[in-house]
Amino acid sequence: MSSNLDPALSARLKRGPDGLVPAIAQQYDTGEVLMLGWMDDEALHRTLTTGRCTYWSRSRQEYWVKGDTSGHVQHVKSVALDCDADTLLVKVDQVGAACHTGDRTCFDADVLPVSTSEVNPVSE
Repeated sequence: MSSNLDPALSARLKRGPDGLVPAIAQQYDTGEVLMLGWMDDEALHRTLTTGRCTYWSRSRQEYWVKGDTSGHVQHVKSVALDCDADTLLVKVDQVGAACHTGDRTCFDADVLPVSTSEVNPVSE
């Protein structure tokens, strides 16, 4: 699929076998991690040029702009590529819930227990 993404940026991206890059959405002012979506070159181009997060739906095999149907819009504040060029961090101003379940974030509902004892203590 062709894209209007800057070829220099496209050349830097390390994609998975499906051609996608994970994109973490984070609330820009609180640091709250909201959700994980997937982008290809065109979704990233649209995100960078429209100021709204566009993702690739792996289940529907189509682009979707966050909030077009729910009203829970993500206004893009910044986009950063990680040091390995294989993950995007999109800082947004989230309007309403980020999760399709209606929760503020996709990480609210199922917090796993963490053991407080050290499994492999570091020797000094």
